[in-house]
Amino acid sequence: MDINQKTMKTPYKTIYSVLRTNRFIVLAVVILCLLTSGLAILTVFRFNTKMLNSAFAVNTDGSIIPLKLVSQKENMEIEALSHLDLFHTYFYGLDEGSYERNLEKALWLGDSSVDNVYRQKKADGVYNRLLQYSLVQKVLSVHTELTLDKNGMPFRTETVFEINRGSAVDRYQLITTGNLVPVDRNFPHNTHGLLITDFFESSLKKTDTQ
Repeated sequence: MDINQKTMKTPYKTIYSVLRTNRFIVLAVVILCLLTSGLAILTVFRFNTKMLNSAFAVNTDGSIIPLKLVSQKENMEIEALSHLDLFHTYFYGLDEGSYERNLEKALWLGDSSVDNVYRQKKADGVYNRLLQYSLVQKVLSVHTELTLDKNGMPFRTETVFEINRGSAVDRYQLITTGNLVPVDRNFPHNTHGLLITDFFESSLKKTDTQ
């Protein structure tokens, strides 16, 4: 009997010990996976929050660099001023060869109020005279006073341009007003993600040619 009992003994652990060890290993793996998942979710959340508070970088000349992200608030004014400078340059910088292309680009930057001004100018024969007399209308400077608030960005822009009539050059000062509202960015038509609303030409006067 003693010999048989000795024969039945093995060097291995009992099944209960093995089960306890396996359960410990499974629990440890599960806890480790939960911790890893939690850390990954937290990292993604922080990255997403940072992305939401970021926008496309603005170069020193006001152009957009989509691959570089910077704080939106810090660059909103730069983008707004660049948007208005771009619009006034396109809308009022006209010549026989490029006026259609420039006007198309300008109309992407504003709403129906800009389109209404364009249609009025067209009805008044402004663009026909440009073609008929081969006039060149060149923007010399664009200066904008801008207010940033939660309801929009009211602006007042002074644009100085000259009209070359061949033998004579006339210079004008134009004051325009309106408001800027944020919209979705549209590459390449509206890279700043802003739209001009309530656009109005408040005054136009001829100045002395320097």
